[in-house]
Amino acid sequence: MARGGGTSPEILEETQLGCVLPTSLGTNSLKKSSWGVLITGIVGGTLVAVYAVATPFLTPALRKICLPFVPATTKQIANVVKMLHCRRGSLVDIGSGDGRIVIAAAKEGFTAVGYELNPWLVWYSRYRAWREGVQDSAKFYISDLWKMLRLKEKLALELEDDARVIACRFPFPGWTPDHVTGEGVDTVWAYDISTLRGKRPQGPAHTQSVTQM
Repeated sequence: MARGGGTSPEILEETQLGCVLPTSLGTNSLKKSSWGVLITGIVGGTLVAVYAVATPFLTPALRKICLPFVPATTKQIANVVKMLHCRRGSLVDIGSGDGRIVIAAAKEGFTAVGYELNPWLVWYSRYRAWREGVQDSAKFYISDLWKMLRLKEKLALELEDDARVIACRFPFPGWTPDHVTGEGVDTVWAYDISTLRGKRPQGPAHTQSVTQM
């Protein structure tokens, strides 16, 4: 019972164990506990989200040979389109990234396909193709380029004689390019399969393969 007409600053409650605890102390502890659970949940959810997004980008870096994603520049895309001048038909981009080259080729009238390991980039490429109105002629698929370790030999063996292989940023070792355009990171090399095989192409050229290395 309070004395002198005053009010006790804390109301005491007697627990079942006979201990007396301030009510305000118990309330504060409960609030702190609730905030701790909430913060832990937010941090945990954020880490899971970051892991899910970052894993496709970081996984290639853990491989024996690392080729990180570097978006094609506007000049590089223009150089690729230049190498496709007077050609028609289909185009395949191996390691298509965010789909810029495939979409540019589709706008030029090619039936273009991009293969990319990173699923996030594939989905983004599909969205960009839809936004640009070329979703019918620009297709993207998730594919592991690292399973094609003998890529150069595979291309030389399986492509048609009138095919053209275009390499961006890095040339194919051991191949002599028929055409080179651009400089620095925007350099593009074009290799005609007919030249590699020592043949002359018969009829109009119609098959292309764009390779980003």
